[in-house]
Amino acid sequence: MDNTTQAAGEFSSWLASIRRGGATEVPCGDCNACCRASYFVHINANEADAIAHIPQALRGPAPGQPEGNTVMGFDDTGCCPMLRDGQCSIYQHRPQTCRDYDCRIFAACGIAPGESEKQAVNEQIARWRFDYPTETDRREQRAVLAAMKFLQTRRDLFDVAVLPDNPTQLALLALSSYHLFENEAGNPQDIAVMITAIIERRQS
Repeated sequence: MDNTTQAAGEFSSWLASIRRGGATEVPCGDCNACCRASYFVHINANEADAIAHIPQALRGPAPGQPEGNTVMGFDDTGCCPMLRDGQCSIYQHRPQTCRDYDCRIFAACGIAPGESEKQAVNEQIARWRFDYPTETDRREQRAVLAAMKFLQTRRDLFDVAVLPDNPTQLALLALSSYHLFENEAGNPQDIAVMITAIIERRQS
């Protein structure tokens, strides 16, 4: 494992961009861990450019998604089939899923994808180091970690069908609800109700 650290940027600036839903420039360097982590890549039906550059044989129907949406799987080693000689062979035409992926969400929330096939991603997450130049950066980081802890330890307050199990969705939920934990903690049941409302808004 590479024990070197990697700058992740100023925490509050990064968090604001994530919350706006805009694309973030991930300083990946030569890391391609997510391309080797047995991820299924969702391709939206309207992504004509990506579809044109990914052979039809590599795309299958996306379960639970509207007709025309597809997913691209991975090979026997867990690698994306478009990864060639360690680089994305369709980088300028890659799907939006790849453009949106930012493994810093796991570092920010203090968690990792966890599965053994995600080891390369876990190692990259351990290298990220955010900067905290202001008290706002530090306060927001504490709030994100508190939100993540709440989601992990108080599942009993949520409808089983509401709270996601997927680490990515759980991290994104913590990043969407951290503001509920910035000040003195309120009633846990009230917080759970507010987080449920956030989930429902995201699903609508």
